[in-house]
Amino acid sequence: MQQRIAQLALVVKDYDEAIAFYRNKLLFRLVEDTVLSETKRWVVMAPPGNSTTYLLLAKAANEQQLASVGNQTGGRVFLFLHTDDLMRDYERMKAEGVNFVREPSIEAFGKVAVFEDLYGTLWDMIEPGEK
Repeated sequence: MQQRIAQLALVVKDYDEAIAFYRNKLLFRLVEDTVLSETKRWVVMAPPGNSTTYLLLAKAANEQQLASVGNQTGGRVFLFLHTDDLMRDYERMKAEGVNFVREPSIEAFGKVAVFEDLYGTLWDMIEPGEK
């Protein structure tokens, strides 16, 4: 048996502002942006490189979903972005105005820094260490 997680849904307030943040500040590429109705789009983004896991930007459709924007995990880190050079990406993202809530540090598993997206969703950016 072979399985993989293909996409993760991230609830956002607005498609276009979320696309702009992920494309301009994190350098994600827009994989798909398909209009499904007057209020719903299928928006898929991926980090730079050869990613096989995608981020589906899902616009909040009601008050309950809107309340979860930026806090889908109750204040815990939600997503983990691996990089081949943490300091390069950290410096570039800082220059773009990305807010880091934890500065880079070295841990047993590698280098890590924690940033938040435009809505406050927490991400670990990790440069894995040698195995």
